[in-house]
Amino acid sequence: MSIALLYERSETDEMGIKLTAQDLGIDVVFLPFRKIALTIGKTGFTAKTKGKDYTNAVKSAAVVLNRAQSKNRRLQAGYFMEMLGKKTINSSRIEFVCYSKLRTLLHFWTAGIPIPKTVYVPCDAVDTLKNGSLIHNEKDIADLLQNELALDEGLVIKPDAGTHGKGMVLSKNREQLLAGIQEIKPSIINPVGIVAQELIQKWFYDLRIIVSKEKGKAPVCHPVALARGGFRDFRTNTYLGNTVFDARIPFSIRELAVKCSQALGKDAEAWVLALDAMINVGENKTVDDAALISELKKAEEEYEKVRVVKQDETRLRDFQGWNRLLEEAFQRYKSTEPYEKVKSIIEESLEKNRDRVVFHEANSCPEFWEHTRLIAGMNVAVPLLKCAQSLI
Repeated sequence: MSIALLYERSETDEMGIKLTAQDLGIDVVFLPFRKIALTIGKTGFTAKTKGKDYTNAVKSAAVVLNRAQSKNRRLQAGYFMEMLGKKTINSSRIEFVCYSKLRTLLHFWTAGIPIPKTVYVPCDAVDTLKNGSLIHNEKDIADLLQNELALDEGLVIKPDAGTHGKGMVLSKNREQLLAGIQEIKPSIINPVGIVAQELIQKWFYDLRIIVSKEKGKAPVCHPVALARGGFRDFRTNTYLGNTVFDARIPFSIRELAVKCSQALGKDAEAWVLALDAMINVGENKTVDDAALISELKKAEEEYEKVRVVKQDETRLRDFQGWNRLLEEAFQRYKSTEPYEKVKSIIEESLEKNRDRVVFHEANSCPEFWEHTRLIAGMNVAVPLLKCAQSLI
């Protein structure tokens, strides 16, 4: 019985899993999950692309690493494989919870984990009646949100299944709030209703924390977080141009991260999760903003050299050669003085505000080969493969 890597496109994470498996001496078979026909009927099951039959590969797999990037395809893939009798990392139940920000927060909240104050209104901004006429609900929704959240302190509307900060809108007055609600339409990343949260005063950074669990063992939180930082936007996502740093996590936050993963994993035997957390720093800062902005600007200039390597098209043609260049670029970036200064500011802030953490999201299929591996020091391919092995 083997471990199968299910994927849509072979990108750097998938190639990284393959390279890591080779280094660990673990056999992995590859299962495409895009232009493939998965057929069920009275004659059994087949899995075929136009040029290749993957039926036997699926049948021989004991565990499937579900790395489909589309959340919807990942849900379908996980459920399909489990109905064929396969174990999956992560299970389809975990995928179902992590698919939705609201469902994730409900699991955190019932487990007593600190979260941002969140309001869900199960109503769309505009309803279309059978006769084609429209009912506008924007003002009623705005009233409901304002009754629960302090608008002058910042109110964030976010798509329930969005990623990379897409579709997030910050409002600080009534006009902005109504405009933001009007932009929210039912879609694949926001199936129904409005999810809104208080704006957490996180200063300039947030955290990506990795927790994994092998069958028969306790969950383990990686002690170093990926800290994503910058003042470009209230969203600190790296896709918006922010820089990345590593930061050692205080023990109390690591304990909470394990509790988060247990709330999501529940009865699953093994899992790998990336948790997103913010520190409600407020005015409890450790340095002046002006000095910090200066150091961040210097760090961004150094990080630009990393971006050049990241965007090199040879990464898909000569992955191992490109990977060596990437590792060298990150090593140079991490050795710079601006990097060290900003890293120390983040760690001082974390220690000073360790009791102000809130967890707000979980990712069941995190990207890792570049930032998480080379900044936070966690090659997520390792726990993925070891968790899969533990299920065989």
